[in-house]
Amino acid sequence: MTDIQGVEPSVMDDQNHCTTPTSPPGEDGHSSEPSFTPGGVLFYVNKDGLPLSTKTLQKMWDHVAQVHPGKDKMVDSIKNSKSLPKVSTPQPPVFHNGVTAASGLQAIQHYMKQLQYNHTGMQFFEVKKNRPLAGLLEVAKDMIRESLPIKCLEAVILGIYLTNGASSLQRFPISFKTAFSGHSHRHVVLGVYSAGRYGAIGMSRREDLMHKPLQFQSLTALVYDFEDSYRNNFHVLKKVKIGWPVSHDPHSMETINWKALTVNMKKMTQTDVEKTIEKFVRDMKSRHSWGHSPGPSYQHVKEVSPYAKVPPTPGKAHRNARGYSPAVVFTARDTELDSD
Repeated sequence: MTDIQGVEPSVMDDQNHCTTPTSPPGEDGHSSEPSFTPGGVLFYVNKDGLPLSTKTLQKMWDHVAQVHPGKDKMVDSIKNSKSLPKVSTPQPPVFHNGVTAASGLQAIQHYMKQLQYNHTGMQFFEVKKNRPLAGLLEVAKDMIRESLPIKCLEAVILGIYLTNGASSLQRFPISFKTAFSGHSHRHVVLGVYSAGRYGAIGMSRREDLMHKPLQFQSLTALVYDFEDSYRNNFHVLKKVKIGWPVSHDPHSMETINWKALTVNMKKMTQTDVEKTIEKFVRDMKSRHSWGHSPGPSYQHVKEVSPYAKVPPTPGKAHRNARGYSPAVVFTARDTELDSD
């Protein structure tokens, strides 16, 4: 999925769902690069690491002043305030023996919601979709360490990281292309499978366009549930792209396959959609040997806490400092679900 683009903020505000931006290669040395919508509205991606550089921070404020009804007055009220509320730092979930996969995924989704959806017009973490998995997991560690708001593409990477110790829990990206008011919109979630049931985790402005409980008996049913949710938000689902399962090897140099299958929801009949998706599922299970384990097994090994303060290397943003996921996790069995 290489053709993703930004969306006009006013449209996003009205429809409240996440779209994933890309940023074209920069030629002017700027710390953040804009993505353009058909209407020419900018959406920035931070490329300077964290903390934000002065130039990047100013671009964020300028963008907010441009699209917010309060304009510069709103920006000045925040900048000049001496009593801004203290922002809490959410803690990633720590699982204990007896927690099911469904409960664990719900806890991860709750953590993502605590980070909050990013409304600033500046994506804080640069996610290069063709980067090796090991590198993307480093970005996820930054997300935990910094505890900043995220969007849907960042949530997929964070979800992969937080479920990486569950060796029997299969994870795969599901991307959507929709149409609303003459514009195309794109969104992505992390599909999950365990013990005969499908679900999803992710981030969106709409509750029904991110988390789907681990309760769907087929991938087709999950896709149609998303289509119903889009319909409820006045969008027409045009295409669905599903990638291959993501490796559980934290050191993997493989890249994530984002579109092993593309389903044209407008040109295919419902019967053809079901046959195409279920054939793809059989192929997935055959190629990746999954579908028979009774439940995920969490085996994270505790290393360095992502909350530990790591002094920045002179001349480099401290996003390059390595931190690791909190440990602790155990073995969970989904006894309430039948394995297929």
